[in-house]
Amino acid sequence: MSQPRIWTKNFISIAAVNLFIFISFYTLLTTLPLYVIDKWGATEAQGGLVVTAMLLAAILLRPFSGTILDKFGKRKMLLISSILFAMTMIFYLFVDSFMTMLVLRFIHGLSFAIVTTVTSAIAADIVPAKRRGEGLGYFTMAMNLAVVFGPFIGLTVIQFTSYHNLFLMLNLFTVLSVISSFFVQAKEVESTVQPKGTSFKWKELLEKEAVSISFIGLLIAFAYASIVSFISVYANARGLDHVSNYFFVVFAVTMLLSRPFLGKQFDLRGPKPVIIPCMVLFSLGLFMLSFSNQAVTFLIAAAIIGVGYGSLLPFFLTLAVSRVKQHRTGHATATFYTLYDLGIALGSYILGIVVSLMGFTNMFIMLAVFVGMILFLFFYLNRRA
Repeated sequence: MSQPRIWTKNFISIAAVNLFIFISFYTLLTTLPLYVIDKWGATEAQGGLVVTAMLLAAILLRPFSGTILDKFGKRKMLLISSILFAMTMIFYLFVDSFMTMLVLRFIHGLSFAIVTTVTSAIAADIVPAKRRGEGLGYFTMAMNLAVVFGPFIGLTVIQFTSYHNLFLMLNLFTVLSVISSFFVQAKEVESTVQPKGTSFKWKELLEKEAVSISFIGLLIAFAYASIVSFISVYANARGLDHVSNYFFVVFAVTMLLSRPFLGKQFDLRGPKPVIIPCMVLFSLGLFMLSFSNQAVTFLIAAAIIGVGYGSLLPFFLTLAVSRVKQHRTGHATATFYTLYDLGIALGSYILGIVVSLMGFTNMFIMLAVFVGMILFLFFYLNRRA
């Protein structure tokens, strides 16, 4: 008996939207702090604000995004949000002050919140239910690839040419995301979503069935913030700056190699036999980082984290959307990403304080233990998983 297909025209189109959006996002995440420091003499703290402003907007709007998708329809909001994201990118070419850049970043975060929620919600609807773990694993791979390609593209372009040309290139990526969005067909079930009344209900902001697994995602994201925020600084402190660029390359390779197998096992055997080993490997990778004084152990840790953490995001997202009816997938996706973004934001801030007080070695050891504790919480909160 043949299995239902994952790689349809619809799936490829929505994955392409996600890829181009996140390449643009991670390219700006890496280069904008450098840009504002070079152009306006901003401090490192002000450079960090241009990252925070966009994430803040996304965190504030994302809880409302599920209701927005219900009210206006997923395909319509995909087109609108991808177009708005692309239009906002144009203004990076004309920003003439630091404060204007902060305002632009906040505005950009609003369309980012909607477009990233709706792409994941549509993907969850498109992927065959029996292959959802595998399918969403492939879909979120676009995000993981963007973590590697975005910074690589950004840092390479500004090394050989101007920021202006970089912004022009990113405008091309966003145009490609808009073009891809027109090829997407979403399954709309609006007639069963909203009651006839139009009154707003605060309980609609979060999908209660998805909260427990999304909270686990928040805690894992908190731990992962140590990687995305501090790995380059840690590498420089350990004299490993010559291999720091390869960390995410190794991470991506091991993730790409392991995810198809892990996704199939998730669908065949259920979540626990896959999620538990992945969390153990994530913890082991963080522990190995704590004593990585040589390139070999540093990159081995990257490989272990690539396998361990690399598949947790799609698996948690799969559990979140699997617990709700189809007309609530937008709310479940919004709930998951709201808490995930919050975990990254809290981790980046709090772990910065931890590093200053305890040092990198103790921080990574603490996080390795922390992930082990999350494993027990996963058992308790998700006994049905």
